[in-house]
Amino acid sequence: MVCAGPAERPLISGDGKPVEIAKQAAWTKDEHRLAAGDQFRVGSNTKTLTVTLVLQQVAQQKISLDDTVEKWLPGLVKGGEHITVRMQLLNHTSGLGDFLLTPQFLPSLTGQEQRTWKPKELLATTPEQDPPTEPGEKYSYSNANYEALGLILEKATGSSLAEQIEQKITKPLGMKDSFLATDAAWPAGKRHATGYEPDAKRLKAVLSGTVDLPEGVGFAGPEHPGDNIDTAIDPSWSWAAGGMVSTAQDWQRFLTALMSGRLLPEAQMKQMRTTVDAPEEGGAYALGLMKMETPCGTVWGHTGGLPGYASEIYTDATGTRSVAVFTITNFGIKEKKAATTNKALVDAATCHMRGKPQPSDSPTG
Repeated sequence: MVCAGPAERPLISGDGKPVEIAKQAAWTKDEHRLAAGDQFRVGSNTKTLTVTLVLQQVAQQKISLDDTVEKWLPGLVKGGEHITVRMQLLNHTSGLGDFLLTPQFLPSLTGQEQRTWKPKELLATTPEQDPPTEPGEKYSYSNANYEALGLILEKATGSSLAEQIEQKITKPLGMKDSFLATDAAWPAGKRHATGYEPDAKRLKAVLSGTVDLPEGVGFAGPEHPGDNIDTAIDPSWSWAAGGMVSTAQDWQRFLTALMSGRLLPEAQMKQMRTTVDAPEEGGAYALGLMKMETPCGTVWGHTGGLPGYASEIYTDATGTRSVAVFTITNFGIKEKKAATTNKALVDAATCHMRGKPQPSDSPTG
């Protein structure tokens, strides 16, 4: 497992120097020497940014949280006349399932099929939840909700999602290493982290009980010692749900600006922090934000995962202190031993961010 855990301003006063740590397994060093400033696919942390853009439009009265999906995307989402922007796309209570592990999409997720999916195509393959639930009835995380939000944003503003991100978030905040990925390519002249995933045998074991993975299906890419696969898979499908490339420092700049009130009016920040129970996330889910309870108190942020990349990025409630933990494997940390170690690492990092003693069962190095 390869980890990078830069933490910005970790002291209790909020004015300490950044602490940056980058460690990796020895067998990966021939390909890339990991650094805390490497570009990284931050996956579903993108959802926080997408919601910020939506709520900016709400503040300008161009989108209403009570608008139905059908109003903006007629005929595109089944049951869209009963699904609203607020109650159900933003907080994952729409009743929509997820396209991510469906048989149609799985070959693209693993890189076995080279296909550029359009948001409308992904929505067309999105199944109902099993068992079916009515909008507003139950929290269930779905990337389809945010594909729809991206389309609504483009329709409401008349500009592309990438343009909105640059004009309203990355450029004003000076996030020079952040952009919405449109293919698998990395920018020339920039450092980026190399991602790894389990081979077919280990992947099937990891996903057991989640999806019936056919024998021999694994991630595309050259094989490596330790039954891992190097990944460079096209992430463009993740788009408004998870397509951002960034660095630990850049994303912390965004998240602290958001939580300190610099990007949204007070009314919209209050809406953004309104939560629903999300037991599968280990806490509560607001609008594109997770409210997580750690051994050292409450933190706000999100998690992210794409092939080869997992991330957890949090701040305190005021956006004064923040922490990012990046791991360059996603499915690899879902194995039981790795998941336990990763949770202990995140707990230790968030406690350090809050200036509190590290839990006794957390890793020290």
